[in-house]
Amino acid sequence: MAFHEVRLPARLAFGSTGGVERRTEIATLASGHERRSTPWALGRRRYLIGANLRSLDDMAELTAFFEARRGRLYGFRFKDFADFKSCAPGGTIAATDQALGVGDGTRTTFGLIKRYGDVERPIAKPVEGSVRLAVGGVETTYFTLDATTGAATLAVAPGAGVPVTAGFLFDTPVRFDSDRIETTLESFDAGRMAAVPLIEVRG
Repeated sequence: MAFHEVRLPARLAFGSTGGVERRTEIATLASGHERRSTPWALGRRRYLIGANLRSLDDMAELTAFFEARRGRLYGFRFKDFADFKSCAPGGTIAATDQALGVGDGTRTTFGLIKRYGDVERPIAKPVEGSVRLAVGGVETTYFTLDATTGAATLAVAPGAGVPVTAGFLFDTPVRFDSDRIETTLESFDAGRMAAVPLIEVRG
């Protein structure tokens, strides 16, 4: 995946809109009954940014960021202010927020996960320095983190059946979903930008 490990400046995303997209296939039978299925195991996030920008400097900064990503070519990190923690947005992260798995006496690497009911979302872009890990409910600092994949590697393999949990901040990996940015000059120092679409990318 062509990806730049850089985050879109947060102030350029203020006023953004977005949410989760699902794909459901519905077949209506002659009887009127329905059969529903989905080819997607996970939802996909979409966002619109830039519509609230008025400063020409801010619009120039977003345009420069867009150019540096070559439009839709390279992905980047995006902070979704509605969903960027292992806990609720208003909560404080704890090492016991999310269950990553259980030990078997040999496994040392666990991928970060956030659960939404029974849906498990892999977290591939944690914020470096934010991850807290616990083994058997006891927090530990004896682990390393790959912040580009979300893999946490413990120095010692947890024993069989011992739960491993984590708390963290994370970014959503996205790319621009258009190869075009449009701006309108409204005065000498102000303008207006058409909303710029972003879409979540998966590795």
